[in-house]
Amino acid sequence: MRLGIDWGGTKMEIIALSEQGEVLFRKRVPTPKDDYEGCLAAVAGLVEAAEADTGKTGTLGVGIPGSLSPATGLVKNSNAVWLNGKPLDRDLQARLGRPVRIQNDANCFAVSEATDGAGAGKAVVHAIIIGTGCGSGIALGGRAHSGANGIAGEWGAITVPWLTPEEFPGPDCWIGHKGAIEYWCSGTGFQADYEKKTGTALNGREIIALKRKGDPAATDIYRAYVSRLGRALAMSANLLDPDVLVLGGGMSNIDELYEDLPAAMAPFIFSDSYDTPIRKAFHGDSSGVRGAAWLWGAGES
Repeated sequence: MRLGIDWGGTKMEIIALSEQGEVLFRKRVPTPKDDYEGCLAAVAGLVEAAEADTGKTGTLGVGIPGSLSPATGLVKNSNAVWLNGKPLDRDLQARLGRPVRIQNDANCFAVSEATDGAGAGKAVVHAIIIGTGCGSGIALGGRAHSGANGIAGEWGAITVPWLTPEEFPGPDCWIGHKGAIEYWCSGTGFQADYEKKTGTALNGREIIALKRKGDPAATDIYRAYVSRLGRALAMSANLLDPDVLVLGGGMSNIDELYEDLPAAMAPFIFSDSYDTPIRKAFHGDSSGVRGAAWLWGAGES
């Protein structure tokens, strides 16, 4: 049995998977915000609940909103800031009495979709999260690719490429860069653009509903979003040339994106042709927690 935990800023979820990927157990609890020791206790409680319910002991993988530094072994770059600087893997292993594999949550998303999702059977999967924020993970041969410094896939930290004069230098982002993919290609940025243009605050679903009715302002905001996301994905195509691009997060539910993005990407791709598919995540909101469980691959113990 494989156990996976998705450690989010507001909730923690555990899933237990059989060797065939069948869900045996799942449970969510609120994340003890700003309470590191409370979070460790919550993880231990989730593992205990899963193993009590199934009567089995499992391997454990954990997806976190950050990464472990290869230099120090401590958590870095987490927006759940109380994790930063903590020896999370050592602390969890000591508390649970077993090895624990920890990965960035976007990498877990990529592993899930590469294992038995929209990228199954593909050697190189670039999985993009376009939700409240915007980030990505990379799976190579079904395994998470963290990179030499633990920052592979930190695509959201880059400024949207090929900025137009009207866009330059772009809005501020919490990561300290202007015009970052993290902001402009997120649902948050999409909604902020609409409010700036119209003076009206709407959520993404409401803006898309107006766009589908032909509303000019909503249509303009959608076109700008597609252009920016298309340029960001073209950069991925030129650098990584993945076998598939998988989209997750709330904005990935906009069906028109899959029709409109290839044309937005095309002018910026350094190739005479490009037919890499762009697919919606097969496992949806469950992909991250499933990927954490799959950090222990087939045949591993």
